[in-house]
Amino acid sequence: MSSAKDDAMGAREAPEGCIMALDAGTTSVRAILFDEYGRKVAVAQRPLTMHYPHPGWVEQDPVEILSAQVACMIEVQFKSGIHSDRIHAIGITNQRETVIVWDRQTGQPIYDAVVWQCRRTADAVAEIVEDGYGDLIRERTGLVPDAYFSATKITWILDNVEGAREMANAGELMCGTVDTWLIYNLTRGEVHATDYTNASRTMLFDIHRLDWDDDLCEIFRVPRSMLPEARPSSGSFGEVSPDIMRNHPRITGVAGDQQASLFGHCCFAPGSVKNTYGTGCFMLMNLGPKPVMSSNGLVTTIGIAEGGRVDYALEGSVFQAGSVIQWLRDGLRLIDDAAQTAKIASSVPDTDGCYVVPAFTGLGAPWWRSDARGVIAGITRGTDRARLVRAACESMAYQTYDVLKAMEADSGRSLSSLNVDGGAANNPFIMQFQADLLGMDVVRAASAETTALGAAYLAGLACGFWADRDELAGLAEDEKTYAPNMSPERAAALLEGWHEAVRRTLA
Repeated sequence: MSSAKDDAMGAREAPEGCIMALDAGTTSVRAILFDEYGRKVAVAQRPLTMHYPHPGWVEQDPVEILSAQVACMIEVQFKSGIHSDRIHAIGITNQRETVIVWDRQTGQPIYDAVVWQCRRTADAVAEIVEDGYGDLIRERTGLVPDAYFSATKITWILDNVEGAREMANAGELMCGTVDTWLIYNLTRGEVHATDYTNASRTMLFDIHRLDWDDDLCEIFRVPRSMLPEARPSSGSFGEVSPDIMRNHPRITGVAGDQQASLFGHCCFAPGSVKNTYGTGCFMLMNLGPKPVMSSNGLVTTIGIAEGGRVDYALEGSVFQAGSVIQWLRDGLRLIDDAAQTAKIASSVPDTDGCYVVPAFTGLGAPWWRSDARGVIAGITRGTDRARLVRAACESMAYQTYDVLKAMEADSGRSLSSLNVDGGAANNPFIMQFQADLLGMDVVRAASAETTALGAAYLAGLACGFWADRDELAGLAEDEKTYAPNMSPERAAALLEGWHEAVRRTLA
């Protein structure tokens, strides 16, 4: 049976206008056109190269990020036949914490982008905590001091690129996360800005005053003159230069990828939660207008800044999720394709007590142990390929369970369901096991593009393409719900084994 939306779509050959979302992720960049129903019209994608110059170091070429993104913006117009005269606005969502420093006069980067996964500054963070600044950082930024965030990455570039510190002190350098780099270049240097959600991931931003913090800038030795202007996520970020897009559409929405996903899921009510299964897992709970400081290893961040209001969020970051499947494929060569894992994992009734704790680069929330390394626990002679694949898949669900329980404890809320998206959300084995562990429904979104859709929503609200949040909520459709079918006793026994494996990892 066709819906009213289907009938409306069939009544014309192409939508009257679209919003373009730029999704600048970690492994690729994309440009996606969405119509007034929030449906994907066309997409263009380019991969990005990752560089690993030393163990634990992760870098990317900022010029490659920019050129790939512009190429996608051009390609998607030709693929769809929808050009800039019919694109009402542009929204940007991006990998967070990754940082770039460039010359104010030439616009050229002085070093590669230091990626969010990079651990080169772990010792520097430890020194700052030892110096007694940990509580100050938590109180003002809501973050757990960690090399994951941007501040020490900027400091490292200034201290290790010849002449950079002197140039920064003289006001000759600019910096920003990937959104800022794109905005600056798409507007041909007219706008040096970021949004509140990305700013809140730097360890330099006071999430209560919504401004850069002079004390933190001094602690991390980052001149404030380098930093972009921080703005609400839905609003004006300048116009794309006409030499890139002829009709120079406005950039009116910007958000970090996980906050954009929260908005794309229409998690507008306090207490609503989403989890994205990507390279890592990222769970966010909308807290509403009052921040809650975590006592259980989560971070407090800005969740949604739109319509003259700021909603805060609790976030738990799991560093290794989809990367575990990549490890099975590329490292252990146990699988040829990620799609195989569901069938292989389901071919055995259990792991026979085997657990994989994938602390490849440390453990994130709620443990925050950068020194932890991975463990395969409970191996017996009966541990075979299928059981090891199953244990690796289950590790995503176990880590998500720990984050969600920490979130319930911090917020004082008992959740009844979990909204999910990301690559592993398409794996029925993982999603069913997740529902079984949590004892609650796991709801997968109909759109596989909730992150890009969230950026489009933010841009569309600012330019009047959509009227309000109620209209957006009316567009949302749930694709699949996984209901728990495991006994609580069985789930508890499995979790006990998981936590014992984690204890071994931490030891």
